Amino acid sequence: MKILVVEDEERVAHFIQKGLREEGHAVDTAADGEDGGFLAEVNDYDLVILDIMLPKKNGVAVCRDMRDHGINTPVLMLTARDSVEDRVRGLDAGADDYLVKPFAFEELLARVRALLRRRSDSKTPILSIADLELNPISRSVMRNEIPIRLTTKEYALLEYMLRNPDKVLSRTLIGEHVWDMNFDPESNVIDVYVSHLRAKVDKKHTVSLIHTMRGQGYMLSVKAPPA
Repeated sequence: MKILVVEDEERVAHFIQKGLREEGHAVDTAADGEDGGFLAEVNDYDLVILDIMLPKKNGVAVCRDMRDHGINTPVLMLTARDSVEDRVRGLDAGADDYLVKPFAFEELLARVRALLRRRSDSKTPILSIADLELNPISRSVMRNEIPIRLTTKEYALLEYMLRNPDKVLSRTLIGEHVWDMNFDPESNVIDVYVSHLRAKVDKKHTVSLIHTMRGQGYMLSVKAPPA
């Protein structure tokens, strides 16, 4: 999943970013409300973690502008002030949940999972193509009812491809959604991970689902693309 963290405290932002990346999420960061609002409008995120007290533009205003522009991405508000008034302001602006600083990362992660699960449930609970299935809730993968064990990053890559079946995904798109916006598209890391994923998903199966589109990227499809 692709997550935006808007937090002006560098230590807190790094703490959140590091933990979420270890969970397999692609994470972008912004240090003020103007940059955060811009990124939320031009990129497609699965979740925005938004501090209330931000330079240039506070989190409540950022959240309200997102909703006014029709951006329905779930928003988790962060604040150092635990008052009913602050919570009401954030929720009235369109936030989906609220977390008071300081917090344990385990609690943040639980809230992140709940919001992402809610977003997934509003779409398709089980992602599938042919006999390949991925359950975003249990984070399990099976093909032909046989479990497939994936690393965190392999899982994130497969989930992104399953959410975009029959589409050519360039290395730049994959890098931005599975890693982050600073990913170097010239790196061969994506090719390595696709190779590992193909060995686990397609090996020993008659029908190959992961296809290389020469000079363009990769595609997940039942039908092999024309040569």
